[in-house]
Amino acid sequence: MVKVKPCIRIICFSVRNYFLISAFFIIIGADINAQDPGAGNPARRRIDLNYADDGYIMRDKLTGKDWQRLIGNVDLSHGEINMKCDSAHLFPDRNQVTAFSNIHIEQGDTLDIYGDHLEYDGATSVAILTGNVELVDKETHLYTDIVTYNVNNEVASYTDGGRIINGDNTLSSITGIYYVAQTLFHFKDSVRIVNPDYIMTADTMDYNTETETAFFEGPTEMTGDSIYLYCERGWYDTKNKETRIWKNSLIDNKKQIIKGDSLYYNDSTNYGQAFRNISIADTGNHIIVKGDYAWYYKNPERFLVTDSAMFIQFNRNDSLFLHADTIKSVTLYDTSGTGYRLMRAFYGCRIFSRDLQAKCDSLAYSFQDSVIRMYNEPVIWSEENQLTSDSMAVFTKNRQAERMELYNSAFVVSQVDILRYNQLKGRNLTGFFKDNELYKINIEGNGESIYYLIDGEDIIGKNTTTCARIEIYVKDGKIREIYEYQSPEGVIDPPTASPAGNQTLPGFSWQDAIRPKKVSDIFIRQETEIDPEQ
Repeated sequence: MVKVKPCIRIICFSVRNYFLISAFFIIIGADINAQDPGAGNPARRRIDLNYADDGYIMRDKLTGKDWQRLIGNVDLSHGEINMKCDSAHLFPDRNQVTAFSNIHIEQGDTLDIYGDHLEYDGATSVAILTGNVELVDKETHLYTDIVTYNVNNEVASYTDGGRIINGDNTLSSITGIYYVAQTLFHFKDSVRIVNPDYIMTADTMDYNTETETAFFEGPTEMTGDSIYLYCERGWYDTKNKETRIWKNSLIDNKKQIIKGDSLYYNDSTNYGQAFRNISIADTGNHIIVKGDYAWYYKNPERFLVTDSAMFIQFNRNDSLFLHADTIKSVTLYDTSGTGYRLMRAFYGCRIFSRDLQAKCDSLAYSFQDSVIRMYNEPVIWSEENQLTSDSMAVFTKNRQAERMELYNSAFVVSQVDILRYNQLKGRNLTGFFKDNELYKINIEGNGESIYYLIDGEDIIGKNTTTCARIEIYVKDGKIREIYEYQSPEGVIDPPTASPAGNQTLPGFSWQDAIRPKKVSDIFIRQETEIDPEQ
């Protein structure tokens, strides 16, 4: 039996007597395990001393228990981990070790932890490392001042700030947990990712070091040279530059600001999708497109919106609202290489603005010449006047109507009273606007008109005329003057109260029932055809 004195050195060992000392502590460990009912539990396995240049057996004068002071190239192991350091205190009775300087813990083939100081408990398999701590797992490096590592669960955590380098990403947070088996970090409080292309900040984030994918909760922002992102829930694949975000989500790709309940975007392909409550804003052109589904490309810039799709062009005095089943925008280039936007709307188009309303089956709007072209039974309403033709073009300037052209079978109607309508028709028509109000109409070719003469509140006659060209002046939405040119022929008849006596020109159709009276009316679809004689 070895005699000991409290807190003094009684055995000094080196390489030549290392195995003798090891045998001594094996006997002590065997005695401890023999008395411990939990000795079969892996968590109760003894910490083994593999090697040390020198060492002493010491006795704690308070507890009377022996412990080892190990110096130089200390090598310890416990289960599947190996611990190396410059010096250590090994407490066999408590199955604990305190290690100093150049700490290195190895677990498996890939996990290494370094630090200046170590407290390790073999009963719980928990290691606490402090001072210049670095955890290395394959390509992932964690730097912090203090880390707690559970060997059994393979979980490392810090609570006083940490920094992780993984691939091109540097991540930092106040607190963090690393699940080694899942290669997954959980960060909280002041989370930040710094990448050569962007900086991301979040309140809470999970990060998979294998896939380099971040999963975030709470207010999250990503700012880069070509993109800004905000959401309160989502994920971002930093390797493939692919993201899906939701909850107050927004993506600004420097050409469009996209919002929606759920957004997907791939920065490598410049392609994205949006779902529910979508808006795509082009602030440079003062437009927003809304809907419940969209896809979009950044280069060349193009998008499609459908499901309750609506286009809005903002104007200081009068914004324009367009609804259609599908709204599509593409970027085209002229011969000089200058790009411009061409927007198309398909199926059931309805337009509302304060001074002008319209409907057609499809239309195209070129931002190059600021012209809206309408096809398939188009109708325009301007104050009291309804204009129809086979196709139309509305020319705008500074986001206000400047003139419109109606091609083939142009027809203008305004209601006089419940029985009578002023009517003008011809082959083609040009209407002129001032301050977004129609003030002049020219009809060219095969002109015909029915116009009621009014004196105060009384209708005193009906003028029916045919000619080659008609010029009409409008004020406050009412036809005030009509001039007929090139062989006009006409007759003025007295008014009649009989509906049969109030004739209409061929092609007459009064469509006020489907005229949008407010913005929400553009979403009302008429299921039946308008009776041409109505």
